[in-house]
Amino acid sequence: MAIRGSLREASLPDVLQLLALGSKTGCLSVAHRNNFGYIYFDKGRISYASIVNRRDRLGDLLVKNGVITQAQLDTAIEAQRLHRDVRLGELLVAQGALTRDALTAHIRIQIEEAVYFLFTWTEGTFNFEPDAAPDSQDIMVSVNPESLLLEGARRVDEWSLIEKKIPSFDIIFELDLPKLNDTEAQLEAHQRRLIELIDGRRDVTQLIEDSGLVEFEVGKALYGLASAGFVHKIGKSRATESTISDSKVEEHRNLGVAFYKTGMLEEGLREFRRVRDLRPNDQAARFYEGLIQMRQGGFEEAARTFAEAALQPGVRPAVHYNLALALEQLGRFADAGAALEEALRRGGGKDPRVHTSLGVMAMRNGEAETADAALAAARPLYGTRQPAAPWFHYAALAAAMLGDIPRALAVVEEGLAAHPRSSALHNTHAVILERKGSVEAALTALETGLAEDGAMPQLHKNFGDCLYRAGRYDEALDAYRRATALAPELGDDVYLRLGNIHFRRQERDDAIRCWERALQLDPDNAIVRTNLTAIRATA
Repeated sequence: MAIRGSLREASLPDVLQLLALGSKTGCLSVAHRNNFGYIYFDKGRISYASIVNRRDRLGDLLVKNGVITQAQLDTAIEAQRLHRDVRLGELLVAQGALTRDALTAHIRIQIEEAVYFLFTWTEGTFNFEPDAAPDSQDIMVSVNPESLLLEGARRVDEWSLIEKKIPSFDIIFELDLPKLNDTEAQLEAHQRRLIELIDGRRDVTQLIEDSGLVEFEVGKALYGLASAGFVHKIGKSRATESTISDSKVEEHRNLGVAFYKTGMLEEGLREFRRVRDLRPNDQAARFYEGLIQMRQGGFEEAARTFAEAALQPGVRPAVHYNLALALEQLGRFADAGAALEEALRRGGGKDPRVHTSLGVMAMRNGEAETADAALAAARPLYGTRQPAAPWFHYAALAAAMLGDIPRALAVVEEGLAAHPRSSALHNTHAVILERKGSVEAALTALETGLAEDGAMPQLHKNFGDCLYRAGRYDEALDAYRRATALAPELGDDVYLRLGNIHFRRQERDDAIRCWERALQLDPDNAIVRTNLTAIRATA
């Protein structure tokens, strides 16, 4: 269950305590004006945290603590330009500049610093999305939130004082060098570092960037220098128009991606539309707009968005892939197939999702052998990652349709080990078990699936089918009623069996009503017509 609220009504430390006590897993996102941060939880413990549009200070932190040299950091940064999808820390480990244990320890510090900075936000909103997980390349830690609360509270108190002299990060300070030289004051290490950088041109944001210190350290050092009269405010920074445009585009895009990843879809859509206002042909913004529209169920709108994006030069295969997904949801299967073929033509042959979707399309057409081949081609492309739950679902069904029940069972059980909360996989498991003749095991699988998602009509229907075949008619009746309440047009076979059960219970009118409903859904159902003719003849 998602949790939303205002930081004016509930402080972030209070929210963290609530999630820790509840042993929650998911993502807590925090938004304040154009700032956005997120904290991931794993069973009540913090596993990752970051702030959007904030420079990654891992390299600076490692240099400052003497773990690596500046030359090693520069080499890794240069390598990252060629490998943008690889984290800086991973490159440093690969270069032998530091050990993985040292990397993990300093990432933990970076994560704690991000949480401390979020504690200083007293306005804005928070949103908790259950079961959300960080990107696979992020290095996870395990931090007890309780251990951060005391230090966080101290920083919040100090920050309230710091803000009186540094209300925003665009302020520029000038050094009063004569006054500093006339005093014998002993400056702290962070203050000495800033003294070398304060030049009447750098604003606070630039001082943070160039010093390698975090916001709190810079703020505290500047507060001390300003209180002693060693630095004075002389104005605010002003960027050129082109710089404003570029930085705003990047800012809104980064916020939009973060909102999308944490399930704040309306907020994400707003940010991507702001990007389009500044840069109408921005491909990434249009692409994410389509993704959000699909997640909101607006498949017609999403199909239009992806179709527009597909007309842009140099379009990526992912655009055609997602266009195919939207078209499939609209029932336009031929167009979806064409979009998938275009994704392959444009270089999507190494994307396992494209081959998986080709398998799904073949399954929809009843082409089990073609589906089986496409899904088999997708599997090695996932590499060391486990395929998504739909791959296991359709791969198991394809094997079952080909009569290979042992392989179907092995596939679905592997899928459940990787995705134990997938109600669709529990449903598939039950179908295969029942086909194997293991009715009781199928019922157990369905009960597990219903515990995960009691709002899935097909689970209730299949549960009813198993009970019906086992002769447990009263229980089957309850299951079918729940199924049809959730999906009134689920299928004529449901109403056929409902009518049969009512007939067995000598509930003639209810039997007629259910069979008539079955005939509405399938006017060619000969069994239903025979039943209705027979029951009316006995009137």
